[in-house]
Amino acid sequence: MNRFPLRPFTADTAAQKVRMAEDAWNTRDPARVAMAYTPDSRWRIFAYEWRDASGHWFRSYGDENWEFDENRLMRFRIASINDLPIEESERKYHWPLGRRPDDHPSLSELGL
Repeated sequence: MNRFPLRPFTADTAAQKVRMAEDAWNTRDPARVAMAYTPDSRWRIFAYEWRDASGHWFRSYGDENWEFDENRLMRFRIASINDLPIEESERKYHWPLGRRPDDHPSLSELGL
């Protein structure tokens, strides 16, 4: 099963592919997220903000490399991620559960 847009990517279609993955992750629906990956994919994590059980906020960020199989499903994903403690006032993501609104700054616009 192909997942559009397909390679070779342009800057626009690469950004679209990344946004589609981001949107899937933001649903917090494992079945939807899994549709983008091969069964044997290896990966780590996107830049994100989270809080621990005691309410302390963190931002996790790093570099990622993605590899897609012949059906354009993600086969390999590797990342180097750092967890940075932040204050709630330092959070950059401010939208309700679900897809990032189109008018919210992108990761690049947020300096991530």
